[in-house]
Amino acid sequence: MEIVGEERIEAPREAVWAALNDTEVLKSCVPGCQSLEWTSPTELLAKIKLKLGVLSVGLTVEIALSNIRAPEHYTIDAEGKGGIAGFGKASADIMLVEDGDATILHYRTGAEIGGRVAQMGSRFIGSAAQKLAARFFSHLNKVVQEKVGGA
Repeated sequence: MEIVGEERIEAPREAVWAALNDTEVLKSCVPGCQSLEWTSPTELLAKIKLKLGVLSVGLTVEIALSNIRAPEHYTIDAEGKGGIAGFGKASADIMLVEDGDATILHYRTGAEIGGRVAQMGSRFIGSAAQKLAARFFSHLNKVVQEKVGGA
């Protein structure tokens, strides 16, 4: 499954980049995120609890950043394990493009799931993933604008 989109953020690119690398900001934006911490300069560990339909899933997620070109681009690779609920692997390319005083955040994600979560059906999972992505980027937009005094 692939999700492609963009979010216009009324803030300078450097402010958006800083937010994308701030664990407190990210923790507040990731639905169900209970903890998020750096384990190295390019790796993070997260604990996330999501409700997908009738299934509640607790995931331990290892995240690695690569292809880093600050403040314009990076690739995020994540692998989550949820015990009997299943697993998920995702990759996202994030690109920040200056647009006057604003920033256009472009994203392209791909994901693979397995286990009980996958049995729920790809259409349901695809819809849930799109909603989670939209919620993340919308909340990030709000947080960044509040930090730079634009909201």
